[in-house]
Amino acid sequence: MNNKSKTCLALLMVMGLSACDATEQMTQDTNWDYYHGDPAGTHYSELDQINLSNVGELEIAWTYDTDPGFWKEGDAQTDMYTNPLIIDGRLYSVSPMGKLVCLDAASGEEHWVYDPIADEEVKLRQRLRGISYWSDGESDRILLPSGKYLISIDMATGLPDLAFGDQGRVDLREGLGRDFGSISISTVTPGAVFKDMIIMGSTGLVPGDVRAYDVRSGEIKWSFHTIPHPGEFGYETWPEDAWTKSLGANVWAGLTIDVERGIVFLPTASAGMSDKDFYGADRPGDNLFGSSLVALNANTGERIWHFQMVKHDLWDRDLPTHPTLVTVERDGKKIDAVAQPTKAGWLYVFDRETGEPLFEMEEREVWPSDVPGEVAAKTQIFPLKPDAFARQGLTEDILTNRTPESAKAAREHLANVSSRGEYDPPSLKGAMILPGLDGAAEWGGAAYDPETGLIYINSNEMAWTLKLIPRVPALSGNSGKALYVNNCVVCHLENMEGIPPGYPSLVNIADRLSEDEMRSVISGGNIRMPSFGDIGAENVDKIINYLRTGEEGESDIDIETAVSTNAQQDDYIFDGYVKFLDPDGYPAISPPWGTLNAIDVSSGEFAWKIPFGEYPELAEQGAENTGSENYGGAVVTKGGLLFIGATMFDNKFRAFNKKTGDLLWQTTLPAAGLATPSTYMSGGEQFVVIGAGGGKNPKFAPGSTLIAFKLKNK
Repeated sequence: MNNKSKTCLALLMVMGLSACDATEQMTQDTNWDYYHGDPAGTHYSELDQINLSNVGELEIAWTYDTDPGFWKEGDAQTDMYTNPLIIDGRLYSVSPMGKLVCLDAASGEEHWVYDPIADEEVKLRQRLRGISYWSDGESDRILLPSGKYLISIDMATGLPDLAFGDQGRVDLREGLGRDFGSISISTVTPGAVFKDMIIMGSTGLVPGDVRAYDVRSGEIKWSFHTIPHPGEFGYETWPEDAWTKSLGANVWAGLTIDVERGIVFLPTASAGMSDKDFYGADRPGDNLFGSSLVALNANTGERIWHFQMVKHDLWDRDLPTHPTLVTVERDGKKIDAVAQPTKAGWLYVFDRETGEPLFEMEEREVWPSDVPGEVAAKTQIFPLKPDAFARQGLTEDILTNRTPESAKAAREHLANVSSRGEYDPPSLKGAMILPGLDGAAEWGGAAYDPETGLIYINSNEMAWTLKLIPRVPALSGNSGKALYVNNCVVCHLENMEGIPPGYPSLVNIADRLSEDEMRSVISGGNIRMPSFGDIGAENVDKIINYLRTGEEGESDIDIETAVSTNAQQDDYIFDGYVKFLDPDGYPAISPPWGTLNAIDVSSGEFAWKIPFGEYPELAEQGAENTGSENYGGAVVTKGGLLFIGATMFDNKFRAFNKKTGDLLWQTTLPAAGLATPSTYMSGGEQFVVIGAGGGKNPKFAPGSTLIAFKLKNK
């Protein structure tokens, strides 16, 4: 119970109500005031008004479009990943365009909207998963990530708190020790509030420092270097100068806090960024703290323990989600633990205080790289329990037999690439990776039920081909083509087709973006893209002209190297995100293509496992329950239910029996609910709300709508 709740309880008791009656009256409004439910990352709710007996009576209570008309035919796909916060009868959420909206939680009526980019000429979409809330009982603030800024919003007015940072915002590039022109930073996942601090990770092309900011002033209270500086633990696992120029090992997926112990858990990304996720010749060594779970003292930022899941990561096996605090029972004793799902399809479980693994693991030799200049780690660590929740490695026996044509194509492809299982390194020939590059587990994370001791993980089963190619040689001069080749090819490729979805195609970019919009992105950066403003306005215009016309342009200087300090001259680069699909566009492996899993965290055994999602057109042909790709997490309740959207092709929102996995209720959303829902009480009624935004399925237009459900006649 927060300070405000305690104050309200005291006032109700003064009015003559008993503590029991006062508490019961307060539960008429029950908050969801932390990203994914609580600092422990459990996605759990004590609410049970909606339960096993009546979940079939759910109906839409209200809808609200956060960004009317934001997407038009021909625009690139976009995302709506928001997990709304509900605080004292008001709902707070972010939109695909980065607005913060405040609604009446019971009716969906708008109270206010804050648009941090309202005055900007060019408005870029943002991939935001939520916001943070802080209160001291008197002041209430929403901490809103917005591009390279963190903004503090006064909840009473919907306007920035001018005492925070510079006129209400702090620039997240400050304090990283790098030139602003060499990095691009944003935050897609909200920070973790602890006491009077907000602890922030980041995404973009940045060193992965985690910073704790004072929520009142915006002052940095402590920093932790995930690429260690001289004298710090792990420094010897990198090249000597890595701390001055390497990027990565950042925390983009969210942070989890053990409030009682004052421990914050960091799930870190790969030690590489962009193509360097897959080619690490410039970063020999294990590269701590890349692809690791790190426990810090939340008060000081000092390291307590760490565990590196992947040494010298060449597979982009960054930890895709916040860990979850759980309780493990062993020999009649309860152990407070932390559970981390991974892209590779494993669930790691550790003692929270010591980092001791609670299930056995073993170290095995793995394959060396045959790519010139690359030195892969000789060994990797494999969990022995729980069993993987996704298939490990692509073998001929799991190839598709959906049609004779699809089976033939799959076998022909497999015959021409390497497929030796987990940790088969990227190669010039191509290596198969299963689970794929988006992972088995993804950013939606796990839900944990303290009643049953079950942890719920939705998982993808999609194979990808991981291939490296020689880099296009740098061009001399500063013609438009030379500037593009020397600065942009590494992500967008020589043919401009990009590496979707992370690095979009630039083919016919003039049909989608104006010159001003292109100039804004190139000069200022955007999400994963760094700023290239340091090459100068004239050179930016040359790139724009080359993108718009295809004309090489003239050079007014003669140099042997790239103009920009951002230009990468690696010998080999990533060939792109290539899913292993059959000729009809379906996964080229046998189903299930997506699963929902319930695992007992004490025994490591599966309580149940079911296919999750389907392709409507295949279901009509009799191929039901194939499973499908899914993104976004679940909410588990005391009412016996597991609510989850996530499935990207059927647009369904479902409720399952949390003990058995039986489907109890489902509805079709106007766009896929690729977001974690929230549940709360307002005015004596329980609601479940989810963002219906789609965005990953090109067959459907993306959306920007919040949809709330409640019981009929309540």
